[in-house]
Amino acid sequence: MPRNRVRFGYLAVMSMLACTSSLSARDASQGWPDTPLARTQALAELQTLNAQLLSHPSATLTLERWCGAHHLAPQAKVIAQRVHGADKPLPEGARALLGIGPDEPVRYRRVALSCGGVVLSDADNWYVPARLTPDMNKQLDNSDIPFGKVVQPLHFRRQTLSAELLWSPLPEGWDSGTPLPPAANQLLAIPDHVLQHRAVLYTGNNQPFSLVVESYTRRVLARP
Repeated sequence: MPRNRVRFGYLAVMSMLACTSSLSARDASQGWPDTPLARTQALAELQTLNAQLLSHPSATLTLERWCGAHHLAPQAKVIAQRVHGADKPLPEGARALLGIGPDEPVRYRRVALSCGGVVLSDADNWYVPARLTPDMNKQLDNSDIPFGKVVQPLHFRRQTLSAELLWSPLPEGWDSGTPLPPAANQLLAIPDHVLQHRAVLYTGNNQPFSLVVESYTRRVLARP
């Protein structure tokens, strides 16, 4: 879905929601009912999260606020669970994005960002260790602290390369007259990942140091 359609429908969705009654509280284990109202509300939540991620440099801190606002855990604290295994090669064109030569060392880190045991995001991160402090590199090598918290002293900014909805609960053209699916006596089928961001992080001195690909799970839509 083009990026302009990711932002586009937010006002339309919220306007539609204003004309309907709210859903009763949902348990995360119960899922979302397959109704037009639930589909509309699910899209509104995805658009809200997407807008918040686009407007803040740290995905970790954004997820903590999201976790707290949606009561996903008793304590809104996001932790990074390291995923060990074979390194992923740098994506094509990544060295140009990071402004580094062919021989510059790059490290890879994959984590699952979770809040209260609920995994909200899987993140692939390629970063240039020479552009971080020795203490930052040590923390990244030997701890599960989220990347955004480790590099916070760099006063970094984030340049989003792409923001893509991997799943939409409403059909293509819903905002221009395409009928919504009728209510069904079943739960809404939601894939494992619903939203993906690709971004480059820059230091306060405007030097790129990290390429991240963040895939947000369906659990961002869960409510207690």
